[in-house]
Amino acid sequence: MQPSVRVQLCGPFLVEIDGRRVTLPGRQGRLLFAYLVLHRPRPVPRDRLIDALWGAEPPPAAGSTLNALISRVRATTGPAVLRGRSELAVDLPASAVVDVETALSSAHRAESAVVAEEWRRAWPAALTARFIAGRPFLPEATAPWADSWRTRLDEVYARAIECYATACLSIGGAELPGAERAARDLVDAAPLRETGHLLLMRSLAARGNVAEALAAYERLRVRLRDELGVDPSAAVRSAHADLLRLR
Repeated sequence: MQPSVRVQLCGPFLVEIDGRRVTLPGRQGRLLFAYLVLHRPRPVPRDRLIDALWGAEPPPAAGSTLNALISRVRATTGPAVLRGRSELAVDLPASAVVDVETALSSAHRAESAVVAEEWRRAWPAALTARFIAGRPFLPEATAPWADSWRTRLDEVYARAIECYATACLSIGGAELPGAERAARDLVDAAPLRETGHLLLMRSLAARGNVAEALAAYERLRVRLRDELGVDPSAAVRSAHADLLRLR
């Protein structure tokens, strides 16, 4: 029977194997394990691991230092989890839950459900992706590969909020306040992303706050003019025209 495994890279770092919390050896041990998890199931050459862990300033005898680190990680996870010599890979069961992977797949499911207008299916998937991607990714990691993941997860976060706000707005009723809050979060997270402003305008109007919706449009128009020298998109201008007719 395969062990149950849970890995959390966003928020507090966590590795659980069969319900047992695994304490990896220090910052470098956590980063080594995280890097390999993010690349699974592909094996990673040792020189790439050295670069990922130490960048342009590897320690003297970096190979020996890496060997010692690998041995310490194996001692905590078990030899079956960390495999290889010249190339290393983390071997996790298919049922393993890795939060980053969950965020990516949940965002995809939410977007697919929005396209299909299946709002009740989009809602929980978007909420899951939003919760995970909104947490800080490996705060102790400062290498470029970690920054690349942060950028990717920031985009996942924005996509998830957009799907969540869209689903709430389309469900209506008691979900309308959630649509407004999510739209405001999206505007804060990605102020030049017009969909956030459009969702805010629509959610405010749906709650009867047409004047606030018009003010939201004006803030977007001024921001786009001042920062990019462009006008709002046709979809946003059309929504603004609809608001003017409601005034």
